[in-house]
Amino acid sequence: MSPPGRSSLPILGSKQASTSPREIAEAMRAEGLPIQAQKPRWLKVPVPGGERYQKVKATLAGLKLHTVCAEAHCPNVGECWGGGTATVMLMGDTCTRGCRFCQVKTAATPPPLDPDEPRHLAEAIAELGLDYIVVTSVDRDDLPDGGAAHFAEAIRRLKAIPGLLVEVLTPDFQGDEEAVRVVGRAAPDVFANNIETVRRLTPVVRDGKAGYQQTLDVLARMKAEFPGVVTKSSIMVGLGEGEDEVVETMRDLRAHGVEILTLGQYLRPSAWHLPVAEFVTPERFEALRQQGLALGFRYVASGPLVRSSYRAAELFLRGELAARPGPASVEAR
Repeated sequence: MSPPGRSSLPILGSKQASTSPREIAEAMRAEGLPIQAQKPRWLKVPVPGGERYQKVKATLAGLKLHTVCAEAHCPNVGECWGGGTATVMLMGDTCTRGCRFCQVKTAATPPPLDPDEPRHLAEAIAELGLDYIVVTSVDRDDLPDGGAAHFAEAIRRLKAIPGLLVEVLTPDFQGDEEAVRVVGRAAPDVFANNIETVRRLTPVVRDGKAGYQQTLDVLARMKAEFPGVVTKSSIMVGLGEGEDEVVETMRDLRAHGVEILTLGQYLRPSAWHLPVAEFVTPERFEALRQQGLALGFRYVASGPLVRSSYRAAELFLRGELAARPGPASVEAR
């Protein structure tokens, strides 16, 4: 990520240069860091373990639930599971999109949905005794509603557990407004949809069915129609974006009603995926956090190992939502 006053990284050329997504991708692969490049000390994490970690792992495995913690090889799995938190995946473990940063396996026609999955999920969370759960999913563009009704059923079952706060990180449903409403009517406490990267790199980093403006519109729709739901998004850095582009993306998120932001380092899952352009230092992450707060985000979690469902953001939201006088207001539409 190029700081202010410095041109974009050489792999992307000058920002004034007119380059196609294909040319940008080729340059990124040619000039990015090799996959075997040594990671800086701030990206080292301890081996996961501990009694609570083992309990969460065993419970989720026993109920045959997929977690993004495992499927996406999240570096924070030890911290989150050890603290009794997990980010659970709905709608199976196979995505209909092939983003160039994501480890989750893909297929044009994944297996059918399991109608018992929402019930199984609620049973698992009740057994774990959690007070905050993050639920995400693969994209299911093969389904007429993108899986919105399935998501909504899971939210309703989870909200029936006393004292449980529910955060969802959903697909963009290809921008379908009614699908967003279906999720909103189920009254999650927090609704997240990730912008992932800056506008210029979106066609290279994300699947063609995704879109920078599409993500912004989904977030804005949720906030406009269900104002009691907290909105959240996430940005990866280290892909060759300029720091001014990151700030522009932050401004766009705020302009579309997003309240919570997480920023983290992109880490390359395999040789097929896009290479890392640079390892952003903790000091620069802190500077971005301060810029985000100055722009009006209610909370910004920013650091090399921060991910969209990072536990620090969860702890903030848990405290803030618990202090609210009653449940989130949801209008019937």
